[in-house]
Amino acid sequence: MENRKRDRIIEAGMALLLVIMLLAAGQSGKIPVVKSQEIQVQADSGKENKSKEKENTENTDSETTGTEENSGDTGKNENGSDIESVAVAASAAQYPIMGKSDVTVQEMVDYFNRSGRTYPAAALAAGGADSIETFCQIYYEEATAEGVRPEVAYVQAMKETGFLQYGGDASIEQYNFAGIGTTGNGVPGNSYADVRTGILAQVQHLKAYATTEPLNEACVDERYEYVKKAAAPYVQWLGQQENPQGTGWATGENYGYDIVEMIKKMREGSET
Repeated sequence: MENRKRDRIIEAGMALLLVIMLLAAGQSGKIPVVKSQEIQVQADSGKENKSKEKENTENTDSETTGTEENSGDTGKNENGSDIESVAVAASAAQYPIMGKSDVTVQEMVDYFNRSGRTYPAAALAAGGADSIETFCQIYYEEATAEGVRPEVAYVQAMKETGFLQYGGDASIEQYNFAGIGTTGNGVPGNSYADVRTGILAQVQHLKAYATTEPLNEACVDERYEYVKKAAAPYVQWLGQQENPQGTGWATGENYGYDIVEMIKKMREGSET
């Protein structure tokens, strides 16, 4: 009796060992898998991948929606990243206001000279910019200091002032190069102590529209607090008619698009 019991235990142990060996061989690939099993595994895998893809898509949509909903308030998505980085990645066709630029001061100078206008040295020398070279250098310095692309601020000034010829409600002596505070009907808008301060005010106003990031320099833009932050991260959205939120720098049709077209001409070296 005891011998028979012992034999059964040995047989059971051998059977268990055989099962373990077969499983190990199967995992190592030494035992071929039946074709029907392969089909089932592939089908299950496909279902799992589709399920994961659907889950990832739903998560992406949720994050995108959250970013859009928060853009008008905090400019942050739920991970805390700035709306500007999300926006730039979302559409390469748009021209970001913030960021590094490869445009040079000389390109800015050449762009003005190709316009055929005369630089108003007499009027602007009193404010610290006796030449177009100095004027462009100041734009480059102040824009770069705040993280704004220099060409955006500079070309906007050329559009707003008619290449520094003015003729609107503001006058050149105000050193207001982008019509800040000019609401029409003869309202002249803001005035600044010198050229550099006027340029910095414009740059800070652009930054207010583009991002929620704080200013790097002391605020000289009296209207900075009134801007809905990060409402226009792209130049194209500076025009209220083209801005998804209906806000922006100016009411004129294609305002931002006109600036982008001017920037393109400056980069190409074509006529203004």
